[in-house]
Amino acid sequence: MPRGSRRLPDECLRVLAESDLILHAGDVVAASVLEELRALAPVEAVHGNMDEPALKAALPETRVVEVEGLRIAMIHEPGALAGRAERLVARFAGCAAVVYGHTHLPEVTLHGSVWILNPGSPTERRRAPARTMLVLDVEEGHLEPQLMKFP
Repeated sequence: MPRGSRRLPDECLRVLAESDLILHAGDVVAASVLEELRALAPVEAVHGNMDEPALKAALPETRVVEVEGLRIAMIHEPGALAGRAERLVARFAGCAAVVYGHTHLPEVTLHGSVWILNPGSPTERRRAPARTMLVLDVEEGHLEPQLMKFP
């Protein structure tokens, strides 16, 4: 997004509009897309490798947000697959979850007590079997991720 006719699926837009917060793990691509997301709900984002220069300058490489008393880390590029979970948990000590992007491959893994999460992509699946996004339900210090798939 926003290249060509690519657009967010209607169900994705509905869920985003009903959300309290949108976390974007990078590759927003253009500032106009970030503004479109902000029109739906508050957004916390990190920059990705495909983002335009102004967006890279405006967004951090990493971010930690607090949601209902839980710390959630965000990064676009998670590094090599070998040892990824251990590295992310060590880098973001004290976080209940680490959300990363870049690979377009969804991941929902509990590593010890820390969720390692990749939402995939609702617009560009690449090698993933489906277009996806994650919904994180956070209540009373508990986080429950749900992977949504789109046709």
